[in-house]
Amino acid sequence: MTLPGAPFVARRGDALELDGHDLAELGRRHGTPLFVYSARAMRSALAAYVEALQGREHLVCYAMKANSSLAVLQLFARAGCGFDIVSGGELERVLAAGGTASKVVFSGVGKTRAEMARALRAGVRCFNVESEDELETLNEVALALALRAPVSLRVNPDVDARTHPYISTGLKDNKFGIAHARALAAYRRAATLPGLRVVGIDCHIGSQITQVGPYVEALDRLLDLVEAVELEGIPLHHVDVGGGLGITYADEEPPPAGTLVRALLQRLDERGHGARELLFEPGRSLVGNAGVLVTEVLVLKPGAEHGGRDYCIVDAAMNDLVRPAMYEAWMAIEPCRRRADATRRWDIVGPVCESGDWLGRERELALRRGDLLAVLSAGAYGMSMSSNYNSRPRAAEVMVDGERAELIREREALPELYARERLLDT
Repeated sequence: MTLPGAPFVARRGDALELDGHDLAELGRRHGTPLFVYSARAMRSALAAYVEALQGREHLVCYAMKANSSLAVLQLFARAGCGFDIVSGGELERVLAAGGTASKVVFSGVGKTRAEMARALRAGVRCFNVESEDELETLNEVALALALRAPVSLRVNPDVDARTHPYISTGLKDNKFGIAHARALAAYRRAATLPGLRVVGIDCHIGSQITQVGPYVEALDRLLDLVEAVELEGIPLHHVDVGGGLGITYADEEPPPAGTLVRALLQRLDERGHGARELLFEPGRSLVGNAGVLVTEVLVLKPGAEHGGRDYCIVDAAMNDLVRPAMYEAWMAIEPCRRRADATRRWDIVGPVCESGDWLGRERELALRRGDLLAVLSAGAYGMSMSSNYNSRPRAAEVMVDGERAELIREREALPELYARERLLDT
């Protein structure tokens, strides 16, 4: 039985499996908390973009902030992906995983001079410039290296992505991008700077978007600018429409990637831009439903009969998976072994000393101490946003691929948490 919103998670009898691998068995073998990913699920999600783009000049750049584990990057690099990065550290991860700098677009509102210089030397494909001030700084860095920086201006189109305000990035009061009204002037300035080479235009309006309409609206605003910029004699080779396509966590119904791609290609054709290269920057939609977080029940703390709540305390916490605490995100939670016992309505919480440390509220489950649970759709913004808060080691990670289940990150050992710290001399 396949579970809604998690096409690669299914039950075989009472056992919960990810792509045919028993999650309880993996949890016992590698310990918990444990992230488990399906390589096949990631390849399938990528194929939906690539197949819809066949016959068109394009590049899919995985937005690696969603999940930057080396084995995940290696999988996408081998599949021919480019990468959307937002820091120098992310560039080093791409290169360490076998990615190609010439397929990297460098986004981010606060690139340092050192990061710019390293990316220039590495030969990144493009800098997505997010402010007029950044244009001037990048020009100075490039001239000091006797290089020219390829640039694409990230334009803020002031389009409502209709998503959570913390992950909306395309409105005029967001910190990202150059205001649509200032973009033409910024392109004029960029074209005069000797250390820069203008190559494209970019936008990104948000994350967990579940409708095609905002993308089409943003593309129309970009194409208005493309036409105005090229009338100034400044050619733009590519249009980058960003990422942000949502996944199903509960009852969301985002469009399939192919539906989104075809809608944007149709609009490009309608406006006479069908020959222009198209870039995408998907993140969550490539990895979100490919991963689960396995966690053990440590304590059952009933309290409802006394006017309180029934708490199930597990060994995963907000330092492992911060989305519920940060966004009040709902993520499905399933037992790795289904019981026939009577259910209760449990709040699934972690051991971190914060009242906001919860993974799921009021979940109807039959539980005993020692049971393993799986938080579904945890492939995006789980490990990449994890921390050592409360001096907790970060989780281990496993990738399943066919019959193989490979440990791709060892669990941190306690001495590693303070290995780079120093005691005072006196």
